[in-house]
Amino acid sequence: MASRVQLSVPDIRAAKRVVIKIGSALLVDREKGLRQGWLSALAMDVAEAKVRGADVVLVSSGSIALGRSVLGLGSGVLTLEQSQACAAVGQIRLARAYEEVLAPHGITTAQVLVTLEDTEDRRRYLNSRATMETLLGLGVVPIVNENDTVATDEIRFGDNDRLAAQIAVTVGADQLILLSDVDGFYSANPKEDPTAQRFDLVEKITPAIEAMAGDPISGLSKGGMKTKLLAAKTAVAGGCAMAIMEGSVLRPLKALAEGANRTWFVAQSDPQAARKRWINAMKPRGELRLDAGAVKAMAEGKSLLPAGVVSVEGNFGRGDPVALVSPAGDVIGKGLVRYTVAEAKAIAGHRSGEIAAILGYEGRAALVHRDDMVV
Repeated sequence: MASRVQLSVPDIRAAKRVVIKIGSALLVDREKGLRQGWLSALAMDVAEAKVRGADVVLVSSGSIALGRSVLGLGSGVLTLEQSQACAAVGQIRLARAYEEVLAPHGITTAQVLVTLEDTEDRRRYLNSRATMETLLGLGVVPIVNENDTVATDEIRFGDNDRLAAQIAVTVGADQLILLSDVDGFYSANPKEDPTAQRFDLVEKITPAIEAMAGDPISGLSKGGMKTKLLAAKTAVAGGCAMAIMEGSVLRPLKALAEGANRTWFVAQSDPQAARKRWINAMKPRGELRLDAGAVKAMAEGKSLLPAGVVSVEGNFGRGDPVALVSPAGDVIGKGLVRYTVAEAKAIAGHRSGEIAAILGYEGRAALVHRDDMVV
């Protein structure tokens, strides 16, 4: 079922930065453990995307499923402590599996474990974003998972669909692909209702669309359609298109490019524009008064360095929004500051090379990075 408005359908081959979410049911067989052949085929998809010049992030479930298989805990409901123990055992095997299938393609991998708090706290968010940007800039494929060994029920994402959407927004991805056990979003659960129809394209997530979401179909994965819609809301609000597709086929990204069944949720803007709107909507907790040179540099798309700051006002912490003020006193922009107010006052007017001597530790060169700024 297509949307009434014929929007441009995203093409995985055009993605500049793509986040791929892999569900437990695809990666782990309940009886046999890791699906090695499937994972090796996925590695070929990742390598092909890298050859095209795309950045790739993998958000992978499977550590608990792998761990419980190794520990012989069967198929019953796990306690929180058992889940954490399974994750500790399974996570090392999961990371090694990805390393082994991607290394033959010349791809370096990194393991990144996060919790919900890492995305809700702006300081941790900026740390995560900076780390991910550095890894991607070095050509690394980060393997991201929820830190199940320390996460509790109160801080868990609860499923990696939501986690994948948060990561997609954090890294400014233009596409998010959920490899699932269903081939798209349906008007009802297709395993229960034979009249259910699949949407090729969803232009807007309306209350009617939300009402169609059902419960999880797989007994191994946690995420049902409700969580996938929550993920889609997060992704498209961040300027990232999202696809749901059945991922058990070998080389699922190749299949997606060749027209496999799927549902695309269309973003209304690009990731950079969405991020700028988010920053612009924040209430500043302080201000940085700039000199003329800093104003000129920012107008040219450069970051704000400490040397261009004349004075610092307010009460802000690292990651908080601040107003950027011209020598004439006009607010010319906003940004997320990379230092506390005390640190900013100490390094204001100094060159970036002097930061370590002033603060006693190595800091970031920019006071406000251009990616965290609206001018």
